Amino acid sequence: MKSRLPDKSTKRRMISSASRAAGVRSLRRVLPVSGARFFSGGLKDQDRIFQNIYGEHDTSIQGAMKRGDWYKTADIVQKGWEYTINEIKASGLRGRGGAGFPSGLKYSFMPKHKPDGRPSYLVINADESEPCTCKDREILRNEPHKLVEGALIVGSSMLAKAAYIYVRGEYHDEAVALQRAIDEAYKNGKIGKNASGSGYNFDVYVHRGAGAYICGEETAMIESLEGKQGKPRLKPPFPANVGLWGCPTTVTNVETVAVVPTIMRRGGSWFASIGRENNRGTKLFNVGGNVNNPCTVEEELGAPMEYLIEKHGKGVKGGWDRLQAVIPGGVSVPMITPEMAKKCIMDFDGLREFKSALGTGSMTVIDKDQDLIKVVARISAFFKHESCGQCTPCREGVPWMYNIMQRFTVGNASEGEIQMLDEISRQIEGHTICALGDAAAWPVQGLIRNFRPLIEERIAKYKAAGVM
Repeated sequence: MKSRLPDKSTKRRMISSASRAAGVRSLRRVLPVSGARFFSGGLKDQDRIFQNIYGEHDTSIQGAMKRGDWYKTADIVQKGWEYTINEIKASGLRGRGGAGFPSGLKYSFMPKHKPDGRPSYLVINADESEPCTCKDREILRNEPHKLVEGALIVGSSMLAKAAYIYVRGEYHDEAVALQRAIDEAYKNGKIGKNASGSGYNFDVYVHRGAGAYICGEETAMIESLEGKQGKPRLKPPFPANVGLWGCPTTVTNVETVAVVPTIMRRGGSWFASIGRENNRGTKLFNVGGNVNNPCTVEEELGAPMEYLIEKHGKGVKGGWDRLQAVIPGGVSVPMITPEMAKKCIMDFDGLREFKSALGTGSMTVIDKDQDLIKVVARISAFFKHESCGQCTPCREGVPWMYNIMQRFTVGNASEGEIQMLDEISRQIEGHTICALGDAAAWPVQGLIRNFRPLIEERIAKYKAAGVM
């Protein structure tokens, strides 16, 4: 047979395909990780869990069911708690609130046999008080039924009686949208007695917070739910044994719960096929700050930071050369340099290489028009204000750091104080009941480690002006 030469249209398609493939190859990061699936050039639409994250479609229960929510929920619940937990473990899902603890393992800690008859509770952290973080807000507004269904499935996996969704005080519209979804779920028999026809009884409640950052910590949140001042508890005992009203309780994040129904329907192996070893699945990222298109986007965990900024953020304002720093997750993690941002990938292990952390996955891009010292001083002011004052290192140390940072903004300091500030931050880090002390210390440490010459230059200018 004679070989057929491709016609012009076929040639164009071949060239286009080759160009796309070359573009994907240029974005890949070849990572020396055993068993890793390298970055594929972007999450495919069929793998996106959140199909209405921008609120472009109907957010009611009818619209949610058309997108696949509440499909065979009863079958999933009736398979039992062991099946659900094993599937979550197989998926490799890790907490999306910042800590990144393996979710299946965390849920398995809840006691299933309680001779004393105490009920178990699920508490969902929708406080989202971390500055520059707004990923869970989009779920509450536009995909609330994923969260409500996820609460039922996760709650049944730990034989919980009810779920309490703790929503930050400022999230008024989000709380209204969530309550509407819960009311619809009750009306349609999806939750409550014989939830979704599964034979399992499960209730869901919304609790409004009052805007305290500290209530994002799990035991402070439990204290707030009980009507007390939101202050972290000493551990042990851990919430899985003594939590809400002295009963076994698991506190988990909105996004972590909302992805579980899709994992159960498509299988843990599907979720585990996305990302790389120890960093599996999809993730909601915020790309904010000095970018052309601030956005919330679902991508595979392990997407390069440069890809997220260029593809979804539409680039740094004025071009990549204008980039000065990036804070990878919220404001409580160390900022990194443009050189690091070009190399790093957005997952739990990728940012550890640069002595930072994924946190909430909500990056803040900072261009050269911003004063980095003032940025960190403002972050220190936030943590000084939000400290509950229970632990001495945090109560005394964070205002001390703030005062030094305020002087650094004008250069009214000596170079020896840079090292002193670093030492103060390390006396706070790891010496408090909760992680607020660490969150206050890390931005300061990142500034000193990666941008020390800026501080030294500011001090030198202040001295040269003859003020000091």
